[in-house]
Amino acid sequence: MDLALFDFDGTITTGDTYTPFLSYATPRRFRRRAWRKLLWPWLGYKLRLISGPAVRRRVTAHVLAGREHAAIRALGERYARERLPRVLRPEAMARIAWHRARGDCIVVVSASLDAYLVPWCRAHGLELICSELDADGVHLTGGYRGGDCTGPAKAARVLERFPLHAYARVHAYGDTVEDREMLALAHHPVYRWQIPAAA
Repeated sequence: MDLALFDFDGTITTGDTYTPFLSYATPRRFRRRAWRKLLWPWLGYKLRLISGPAVRRRVTAHVLAGREHAAIRALGERYARERLPRVLRPEAMARIAWHRARGDCIVVVSASLDAYLVPWCRAHGLELICSELDADGVHLTGGYRGGDCTGPAKAARVLERFPLHAYARVHAYGDTVEDREMLALAHHPVYRWQIPAAA
């Protein structure tokens, strides 16, 4: 059995799912105010003055802190069911099916949120490592439990859960610099769907 590690946004999907989910989960009457406050961090990210993880932390805290955890989970279930099917890459789903037919262990490893990745992965029978929203009782704190699952954290969390020596081969699929450390774990790294002929 091989181990197959898949980034989500931009690899399984055609683009970002995090920002659309926050918009989806924000009542319309608050949306304009939220994006006005977050304009400068977003511009800083676009100008490469602020890192992706730093912007995500600020945006998540601003939009989700104090929201009811159960309500966000329910929105995540609906988002996974209604919106995610529209943005799936056919080549990614075909590759997941290829690994499944071989009997491989397939894991989504993503900085995106558990609110919608948990139901999506459950529906597709996939393992999951991702950024998990932190809650203090009923309400979200606006932070992540265990930190943002990106960059070196992706590789670290894979190594915590999956002993690589137990698998014949490791395959990894990613599309950004945030996947670099995860790709380095693999015998067969695939970047932006440039699959070697022998893989």
